[in-house]
Amino acid sequence: MKEIKDLRKLEVSDLRKELVDAQKKLYELTMKLELSELKQTHLVKPLRRYVAVIQTVMTEKTI
Repeated sequence: MKEIKDLRKLEVSDLRKELVDAQKKLYELTMKLELSELKQTHLVKPLRRYVAVIQTVMTEKTI
């Protein structure tokens, strides 16, 4: 996961790629959590917040 200042330096297309990657990872972790295969449950919350940060930076760029 990248820092917010690093995300702000990226172009919108790079942010989209980063968002897609983070959402895929979040989906995988969520599915594993639901199937009780995930032992590191603490990883889900920071990843959800990271997705939100990426979306926020994308919104800032498009305004």
